[in-house]
Parts: sequence; C-alpha cells; structure tokens
Amino acid sequence: MYSLAIYLYMFCVNVASLFKKKARLMMQGHRQVYRILREKIDPQERYIWFHAASLGEFEQGRPLMEKIRACYPQYKILLTFFSPSGYEVQKNYAGADVICYLPFDTALNARKFVRLAHPCMAFFIKYEFWQNYLATLHRQQIPVYSVSSIFRPNQIFFKKYAGPYATVLRCFTHFFVQNELSKELLSTKGITNVTVVGDTRFDRVIQIAKEAKPLPLVEAFAKTHQDNTTILVAGSSWQPDEEILIDFFNAHPEQKLVLAPHVVSEDHLRSIEGKLKRPSIRYTQATIDSASQAECLIIDCYGLLSSIYRYGQIAYVGGGFGVGIHNVPEAAVYGVPVIFGPNNQHFREAQTLLRLGGCFEISSANDYHDLLQRFMEDPTFRELSGKRAGDYIAKNSGAVEEIFKRVNFSYKGIE
Repeated sequence: MYSLAIYLYMFCVNVASLFKKKARLMMQGHRQVYRILREKIDPQERYIWFHAASLGEFEQGRPLMEKIRACYPQYKILLTFFSPSGYEVQKNYAGADVICYLPFDTALNARKFVRLAHPCMAFFIKYEFWQNYLATLHRQQIPVYSVSSIFRPNQIFFKKYAGPYATVLRCFTHFFVQNELSKELLSTKGITNVTVVGDTRFDRVIQIAKEAKPLPLVEAFAKTHQDNTTILVAGSSWQPDEEILIDFFNAHPEQKLVLAPHVVSEDHLRSIEGKLKRPSIRYTQATIDSASQAECLIIDCYGLLSSIYRYGQIAYVGGGFGVGIHNVPEAAVYGVPVIFGPNNQHFREAQTLLRLGGCFEISSANDYHDLLQRFMEDPTFRELSGKRAGDYIAKNSGAVEEIFKRVNFSYKGIE
C-alpha cells in the first residue's frame, strides 16, 4: 500500500510538472541526483547525511551540521531536500559538501541512493519517515537519528490501522524529540530510544540573531522617529494581514511600519503601495536619505527578515489568517512581543508564548487596534511582554549540545 501511494504520487508530480514550475523544478532536480552523487561523492571519505524536507527543516538541521563541521572536520556533509522551496534556496549552501534532491521513496531508489552516497550515519529532520530509505539504512546498520521530531496522537503511527508502516519507527537509532508527549507516544509503540532535547530551531534563531547583518537602510529608517513613535516589523505577511496592518498604520502617525510581504511580486507590491496613505519606500529603491524620510519601509526582497526584526519594538508574524503562521521564534529572539492571526494551533512555540504572555493572537482588525493602542500607550507592558518572549527562546536553547552529548561520532551509537 505504501509503495503504491509513492508511485501514485510520482505520477501526479510528473503530470503537474507540465503546468507547475515547482513540480517541474523537482523533476528536473531528480534527474540530476545520481549524476551528482557519482561525480561528487568520494568513496574514500566519510559522509554524514542530513535530509530536510524543505527550508524550515533545513534551518532546524543547520546548527547541528555546522557544529559537526566545526568539531569533526574529518567528516563530509551530504544534504538532501525533498521540496524545491528548500533546494532552490540552499543549493549553494557552503556548509555542505554535496547537495541534491532526495529521489522518491521507492525500494529501488533507496538502494541506489544509499549505495552511491554510502553515508556513515544519517540525520532526518522533524517529519521525515521515508520507509524504504530507513529500511535500507537499517539493513546496512547505518545509524540514523530523528532530530527535532514531534509526535501527536492523531498521526498515523498511533492509529489502529497503521499496520506495517508503524514499523518504520524501529529503523531509527535514536529519536531526539521536542517534548515529553512525543516520548510518551513513542513508548506506546515500544520505542524507548528517545531523548527529549527540545527544538534545534531555538539554537538556530539565537545563532541568526548573533550573526544579524548590519542593514544601514533599515537603521536609517528606524533611527529617524520621534520619541513617542513605535516601530512595528511585520514579517511574511499575506493580504489578510496587510489589510489590518495598513488600515491601522494609515490612521496612526505615531507608528512606523516595516512591511516584509511573503509574496514580493510586482503586482502585490503595487497593491500594497496603492493602499498606503503615508510616505513609503521599497527597500531595493531606497537610499539612506529616502529611508530616513519614509514612514513605511517595504522589504521587496528575500533573506533579510531575520535581521530586520531587531529594529522593531513590536513584531507581527503573518500567515495566521491563512494556512498557518510563519516563524515566531525568528522574531521573539530579539525580545519583542509578537502578534499573529488565529491559525496558530499547530505551532508549539506560539501556543506556549501565548500562555506566557510573550505572544498575542488577534482575530480581527478591532483586536489589532486595541492591542496596538495598549502597546503604544503602555511601554512597560510592551517591554515586559517582549522580555517574556526573549526569555522563552533563551531558556529553550541547547538542543544541539544535548544531541552532541549522545551521538558517538565513532559509529558506536548512543552512549
């Protein structure tokens, strides 16, 4: 049944590649995998394989990759992606020696891939449970670790009809999970090789904050404001978020706004500009002088958001009026209160910060108005909320160190 589902998925992606750019990029990338492995894998070297589905999982695995690189330079890093949104962004990542797509999880692909890559160990990030790849690694006694994984009762592993697929869990050498519930759920399947270490993403956002790029244009924008002006940085916003953000901004000259939309197409940027009633400038068109005079700075490029959040006193993370919020820790690490929309139930850090008072949920423009008014009129409340957010990130860091304590890089497994 599993193999049938994989072949059906392959067929659907092939058909979609005729019409969809993302599917076409995936299929083009898949055709290059074995050539890349033959040309770039040196059989005399020892490779540690990291697999990340997409960009978010890559960011969770990155601090572990970079620590291995620093502490054990004798190893090479093989990095694979499933999604084009990960591969296309990070295909030139300097922290890995070989980067490619992971072919679809058929038994033939799994055997061929592992034979050509011959990894000495593997790390699968978060939700990666590819049955044929894991079975192949297990048969060849190659240690494989699940990093930052999180389990919920409604996952297929814990259903009565899970059947043979649940046995994939026994292919892992060790699970490094995010919370106690995950450990408890795995124990119901007789899986005890589990350690609760938290989420490596906290380590990553702290690393990003420490390495934040100097951004003179944003700094010029942020410095030129009155003492009673509040700067809000809105990241990964979608149209429903922007309707709320812009309406408030237009009516409140005491606020300056940095707006980093999730979609930076020309049509969308023009739509945003058409709604703004106060001076704005696009980042790529700004000078120090024009940025200092603008009241809204539109970030019309990618790769800067994680460094931009530090210039705000309040952060807004988009997506909560759609499929789900984006990266909350990326903003919270700077010790600012974070606002987002109602679709946040499946994001553990957001739920925790709501309880702690470091994050705030809005469901309407009225909610946003009332919350912003309170933040701007009560700086003590705003600062305390931000401190709670920053403290939570700091207290939950350290997952990478815990993993390092338990993985024996001389191939002897868990200490």
